[in-house]
Amino acid sequence: MTGELSPIDKAKFVAAKKAVEFVEDGMRVGLGTGSTAAWLVRCLGEQVREQGLRIKGVPTSTRTAELAREVGIDVMSLDEARWLDLTIDGADEFDADLNLIKGGGGALLQEKIVATASDQMVVIADAAKEVEHLGNFPLPVEVVPYGWQTTQALVEEALVSMDVMGRKATLRMNGARPYITDEGNHILDLHLGRIGNARQLAMVVNQIPGVVENGLFIDICDQVVIGYGDGRIEVRDINEGTVNEDRLEFVESDNLFSDI
Repeated sequence: MTGELSPIDKAKFVAAKKAVEFVEDGMRVGLGTGSTAAWLVRCLGEQVREQGLRIKGVPTSTRTAELAREVGIDVMSLDEARWLDLTIDGADEFDADLNLIKGGGGALLQEKIVATASDQMVVIADAAKEVEHLGNFPLPVEVVPYGWQTTQALVEEALVSMDVMGRKATLRMNGARPYITDEGNHILDLHLGRIGNARQLAMVVNQIPGVVENGLFIDICDQVVIGYGDGRIEVRDINEGTVNEDRLEFVESDNLFSDI
């Protein structure tokens, strides 16, 4: 129930609820991964079940696919969809130019592929995700398992010439074992503190042998929907240069909150 949610979860919920307004009947929609994106999937599922919304969802992870099917959304692969009308996803950080760090949930590769195969990308986030400079959140870099320690050393060496505060890379773990992505890869988390030139960093890191993709999303996001714990919502459009504000009054919904 909304009364039992933390302010952060309320912020995520109102952002997701507002983002549903971007979805139109018949759309092919990329469905992100993570706690905020999960709210979006639940809200879309409610529209499908109760309002008859007809969409095809392209999930960015196996767990998003499972949740989408559970709430009644028709799921298809990106190969089947080929191109999407819209992708809605969360972010670990975003700056004033709507550049992002993503991958805290481990799905950065599929998330970036799906987002770039869409007419537009909308990010939903709570206000705490906005930063002046990217980099306080560790930057995920997906790497192949073979020779990952060599790849780590090459990444750390490359960081010496980058405009960053920190240069430490750590292997993401899942308990006592390395974390494994849906593609069977590992993730290195780069503890940078501050990224001075995100575009340059993304290009340099992706040139390193063994690196599959990084979690910097540059010039991909078109709009961000920012939620606040009191129900306020702010929608920023980087292309139009507009900022719109709204407020969502909380309504109790057993359908949405029964599994929280």
